Amino acid sequence: MAGRRGATSGAAKRRAQNPYKRPDHFTKAAKSAGFPARSVFKLEEIDKRCRLLKQGQRVLDLGAAPGSWSLYALQVIGAKGRLVAIDLDPLTSSLGPNALVLQSDAFEVASDLYAEHGPFDVVLSDMAPRTTGMRETDQARSFELVLRALEIARAHGAPGSSFVAKIFMGPDFDQARAALREVYGEVRTIRPETVRKNSIEVFLVALAKR
Repeated sequence: MAGRRGATSGAAKRRAQNPYKRPDHFTKAAKSAGFPARSVFKLEEIDKRCRLLKQGQRVLDLGAAPGSWSLYALQVIGAKGRLVAIDLDPLTSSLGPNALVLQSDAFEVASDLYAEHGPFDVVLSDMAPRTTGMRETDQARSFELVLRALEIARAHGAPGSSFVAKIFMGPDFDQARAALREVYGEVRTIRPETVRKNSIEVFLVALAKR
């Protein structure tokens, strides 16, 4: 029994040392509002600052699980809007009749499916790599995800559309921002209030697709 108590105590200590394991007030507020994760407030802030989402839009959500961004987007675009949510993992939320949910690799989805449900007014990517703990490796993989998501947005975003992508700050950040500027008229960098202090994530927001 002593050994088991020690193991439990050790696990509790590790959770205390890892801020991602501890629910903060944003986590609790998200749950109270019916969202599965605190990430909803990141999109909400970006939306309010950049006026991305509007009634009746078509939205593509890449890396959608557990579903907070999709739920928020659906609330804004309304019943006349259309949303496609894709993730390798299952969504924990039911999105309703005007949403298509695919448990799949976004980069392996047939182009015809994107074309069928697009062109999209907003492409969202909250995708992140499976982190290794090696900062340079994780940053490089995050950069790659942004570029691959950008290719989907380039092909299937409507003229004048917007793009939002999470990226880990690192040596490739300027290159990612330059790649977005080739496609969009305006590119902004936003670090929402709800990003944890020790996190290296920011969001690239691109507006007015050419």
